Amino acid sequence: MKSNKPDCALETRPTNWKTINWKQAERSVKSFQLRIAKATREGKHNKVKALQWMLTHSWAAKLLAVKRVTENSGKRTPGVDGVRWKTPTQKLRAALSLSRKDYKAMPLRRLYILKKNGKKRPLGIPTMTDRAYQALHLLALQPVAETTADKGSYGFRPYRSCHDAIERCYIHLSRRDSATWILEGDIKGCFDNISHQWLIENIPLDKKILQQWLNAGFIENKRLFPTEKGTPQGGIISPTLANMTLDGLEAAIDKAFGIKIRPDGCRKNNLHKIHLIRYADDFVVTATDKDTLENKVKPLIEEFLVKRGLQLSPEKTKITHITEGFDFLGQNIRMYSRNKLLIRPSKDSIMSVKNKLKEIIVKHRGSQAAVLIRNLNPVITGWANYHRNACSKKTFYKLDRILWRNIWNWARRRHNNLGYRKIVSLLFMRIGNRKWQFFGKFSDGKTILLRMFACFHIKRHTLIAGNANPFDPIWDEYLFKRKFCRYAD
Repeated sequence: MKSNKPDCALETRPTNWKTINWKQAERSVKSFQLRIAKATREGKHNKVKALQWMLTHSWAAKLLAVKRVTENSGKRTPGVDGVRWKTPTQKLRAALSLSRKDYKAMPLRRLYILKKNGKKRPLGIPTMTDRAYQALHLLALQPVAETTADKGSYGFRPYRSCHDAIERCYIHLSRRDSATWILEGDIKGCFDNISHQWLIENIPLDKKILQQWLNAGFIENKRLFPTEKGTPQGGIISPTLANMTLDGLEAAIDKAFGIKIRPDGCRKNNLHKIHLIRYADDFVVTATDKDTLENKVKPLIEEFLVKRGLQLSPEKTKITHITEGFDFLGQNIRMYSRNKLLIRPSKDSIMSVKNKLKEIIVKHRGSQAAVLIRNLNPVITGWANYHRNACSKKTFYKLDRILWRNIWNWARRRHNNLGYRKIVSLLFMRIGNRKWQFFGKFSDGKTILLRMFACFHIKRHTLIAGNANPFDPIWDEYLFKRKFCRYAD
């Protein structure tokens, strides 16, 4: 009789965190995940549940869960108990203590982050133990989520990004016979309002554990508040739960309009050219006329959301013609004359980076040039890399001019006792054809150069295949080439 345990499974308890064979642990977990995804595709729900149980009780998965929560960006932020796992001994002890029988979720630590519109978004910080349990069960849930996900969903999914969603918009709106009307949708407080009952009934996860996470409550100003709906923003598993809640919307629209999906992913009988592109809780729906979106698509979406305890935001949900343009994921998408569709950085996004750069320069008015550059470069690099797939060249040149003006004002204020030529010789050098290259030197003699927006070359992004699944072996070569061999080129 064939054993259910993969050959590469870790069968003995580890005794030293530093000597753990992480590649073996990853192979063991990946083996389980592939089998879970296969059982999901075949509709064997009981087998999925059994494999998930085996995975969440394996040493390899527990070790990887602790490794994730102690190495990500939130490792220094404690929960309500103030506990952090820093040393190898603490990490190993934490992994060995992950037992379902003794587990009880603790309340979240409530924080707030400021949104663009001035409002505050609530953030729930779980304890390290709760984070590890979420990471552990996410390993078992993700194969199911990826196998059943909408093809037009790109948020918080492996190998997918905002650039895929933007590229999909370009594909469906750039041709002469493309759809010309767009429904810009935004779900009001998506994470905070998802129905607990719907999650318990529809998410293929350990019900006992999921119930504890949903009903844990949160602590604010030393008071405990209950959570009657929603999933906490800040939890590792929350984005996947939100994605699974919204999955099925694309299929519901296709069914209502009689759209058939061919094996190669193409859509047949799509007379109204309806396409859904979603990134987390932000989405757009295209169509050939306004009436279809207003009287058919929008009510259908509202009905779909009501069952999950959600509703569309009246402020952000609107129907727009492509010639007027719309903002989506920091980009402005608009059809100009002669049927030319251009995707450019949105005004809000440009204003945001300008203000951020200005704040850094003002904050470092008395700092050395090298320190200022070290703080400016990550912002410039991140923003330019995000927008380099759009028509951003003119915007890059404009931002460089604004940045140079601010840098020059900083230099004159910083060295107000020096003349023009002296300032130029101290802070600027010539590199190739660029005469005004701002630079600085650290105390150890190392030189650092200010990165320029215009140095980032515009590069077209290649849309990922809609059916690509990291838990299906037939896609391994495609995803490997896409990630490591610049397949998009």
